[in-house]
Amino acid sequence: MVLIVALSSICKGLALAWSLAAAPTSVELVDEVYQIPPTSGDTSRSISKQQPALVSATFQVLTGAGQARIALMRRQDLERLRGGQPHGVMTVTPLASSGNLAYYVHWPDDYAIVVDNRAAQSSAVHLRISLEFGGNPGPAVTRLPARRQFAVILISFAVFFGIVSFSARRLWRAIKRPPVNGD
Repeated sequence: MVLIVALSSICKGLALAWSLAAAPTSVELVDEVYQIPPTSGDTSRSISKQQPALVSATFQVLTGAGQARIALMRRQDLERLRGGQPHGVMTVTPLASSGNLAYYVHWPDDYAIVVDNRAAQSSAVHLRISLEFGGNPGPAVTRLPARRQFAVILISFAVFFGIVSFSARRLWRAIKRPPVNGD
């Protein structure tokens, strides 16, 4: 009886672990082209979250003047933006023909991605938004520029060869010294 209950618990645990491993950790919310009216920030896509996630969004201006930006903001700030009131943003890209943003949202809330077209004419903008669930991400992995990489390598070699030559000199002196006590 005890063995059957334990075996049943193990099977349930394995089934739960298998279902969690098979669950998607990334969800693509939007992958569409939108017509954005000129000098507006009224085209938005809503993101409703129930757990912490990394919000990733990319845009590319396909037609038009080529200057747009996207911003991540709370739903309350979007309503203030639409009402012409002061509002906040969590993160925003610079004005460009394309760009991306990634922001880890810790608290469940309603969020929105706003596309802002500052051109004098309508623009077609390809927008992609995805959520990645999982653990709290660490710092973003970055890469040093090539000149700094080269400087780090040179400094490392100089320190290494300095230590090796210092050690070799000390060993050479120890070998050349006459034996003590007639050994």
